[in-house]
Amino acid sequence: MISVTDLRSGTKVQMDGGLWQCVEYQHQKIGRGGAKVVAKFRNLETGVTVEKSFNSGEKLQDIYVETKDLQYLYSEGDELVLMDLETYEQFHVPRAITDAAKFLKEGMTVVGEMYQGRPLSITPPFTVELKIIDTPPGVRGDTVSGGTKPATLETGAVVQVPLFVNPGETIKVDTRTGEYISRA
Repeated sequence: MISVTDLRSGTKVQMDGGLWQCVEYQHQKIGRGGAKVVAKFRNLETGVTVEKSFNSGEKLQDIYVETKDLQYLYSEGDELVLMDLETYEQFHVPRAITDAAKFLKEGMTVVGEMYQGRPLSITPPFTVELKIIDTPPGVRGDTVSGGTKPATLETGAVVQVPLFVNPGETIKVDTRTGEYISRA
């Protein structure tokens, strides 16, 4: 159990029958009355965000989240199939578990936050190398400082790339922002 005054961004707790992560918090001291903590929480299973207000003496049940290396195997409809690299156990998780699902390649290793043997979230590597499948041709004379054009990658994601990049080339992409970094 932790006190609500110990809440910080990223703290994971169990309340209202679900698992929640504190997104932001604010400690409010009002004149004569007692202090309050107003916190915004994101549900780790559904992604719903709620704001809650607590009196300073209240307690919440904190949870222990384990970090493990998982391998992305394949996509099955709206689910991703992941495998624990230690036990070879497979998990089906919703695609919405991560914003970077569109950059995952089969066989890629990701970091998963596990609670009671099931993944709550996955984090892919910060940069990935992906091959360009389709992009409009660049015009002769285009340079690095020129504009950008859309490029479809081997995973189906579309990113903006410089005009000099051609189909068949491999590029580095930042999975946190979805931006082109450089040629590979």
